[in-house]
Amino acid sequence: MNLPTSQVYPVIWQDDHVWLIDQNRLPTEYDLVQISRCDDMAIAIKTMIVRGAPAIGVAAAYGMYLGAREIETGDRDQFLRELESVATKLRATRPTAVNLFWATERMLKVARQTIGPVDYLKTALLQTAQAIQTEDLETCRAIGDHGLAALPTTPHKLRLLTHCNAGALATAGYGTALGVVRSVWREDRLERLYADETRPRLQGARLTAWECVQEGIPTTLITDSMAAHCMQRGLVDAVVVGADRITANGDTANKIGTYSLALVSRAHNIPFYVAAPLSTVDFSLSDGSKIPIEERDPIEVYQIGETIIAPEGLDYYNPSFDVTPAELITGIITEYGVVKPADLVGLQAKQVS
Repeated sequence: MNLPTSQVYPVIWQDDHVWLIDQNRLPTEYDLVQISRCDDMAIAIKTMIVRGAPAIGVAAAYGMYLGAREIETGDRDQFLRELESVATKLRATRPTAVNLFWATERMLKVARQTIGPVDYLKTALLQTAQAIQTEDLETCRAIGDHGLAALPTTPHKLRLLTHCNAGALATAGYGTALGVVRSVWREDRLERLYADETRPRLQGARLTAWECVQEGIPTTLITDSMAAHCMQRGLVDAVVVGADRITANGDTANKIGTYSLALVSRAHNIPFYVAAPLSTVDFSLSDGSKIPIEERDPIEVYQIGETIIAPEGLDYYNPSFDVTPAELITGIITEYGVVKPADLVGLQAKQVS
C-alpha cells in the first residue's frame, strides 16, 4: 500500500481492516501495520505505533468497531455488555489521552441509542468511527486557521517553536500545533519552525522533523535544553504545542518538557499557545492536579536505540507528561476559535458527547 509522503494519514480504514503508520520506525523506515482485531489495536496504542491524542481517539474508535465485529451474540443486551468490556480494554492502554475516553464513550453511546438488530449496531459503529476520523481532519484545519489569525502580526514572517509531535501523525492527518504551522506556511508567513527533539522518545526529532521534511517546511531541530537560549537570542516569536488533556480551568497535560517550555516563554514574554480539539478538554476535571500522569518503561530514559547511555545501579523516573498551569498559557486554540484558559468553560456546550 503506497501513500504519497506529503499526505500523511496515520490511521486508514481500508476494506475490513485498519492500516497504521508504525511511528516507532520513523524516520528511517516508513512501514504500515495492518490491524484486524481489537486486541491488536490495543497493543498498537499501548506501544505507541499510533500516538497523539486525536489519532489515538480515531484508532480507538476503529478498535471499538473491530471489537464489536468479534462479538458473536445476536442478543442486544449481551452485545452491549461485551462492548463495554472492549471499551475497558482500550481505555487501559493510555490513561492520560482523554480523546481515547471520549471516542470510546461516543461509540458506546451510539451503540446504546441505535435501534435495530446487532448487525445494524455494528454498521452504525463503523460509520461513527469513520465520522470521527473525518471530523478530526476538518477540526484540525479549523484549528490551523484560527491559530494563524491569533499569532502575532509582526514580524510578518514568524519564527515558531513546537514541542513533541502534534502534527498529521498525531491526528487524522493535518495536525493541531503543527496544523497551525501548516496554515502559517500556506499563507507565506513562516520564516522557520524550531522543533524540540523531545526526550526521551524524540518525537520532535523523529516525527515532527520528518513531517516537515515531507512538505518542505523550513525547520531547525534543537535539543530541549536549547529552547531558552533560542528565546534569549530573539529567534522565537511564538510557541505552539498540542495537548493530551485539558481541564476545565485550562490546565494542560502535554508531553514532558512542555511545562518548562511555558515557564521559559513567560520569562521572555513570548506568547505560548496550546492547540487542541475541544474533545481534548475534560470538563469533568476542575484542574490539572486531577489528571492521571502515565509513567512509562525506564528503558526510554537509559537507552537510545540499541545504545545504553547510563550506568547500572541507578533509579529512573519516566513520567510521559507534565501539566502546564493555565496562567502560563496565552490562549487555547480550538476548532471554535482561540480562548483564554479562563473562558474555556464557555465552550462546554459545544462539545460533542
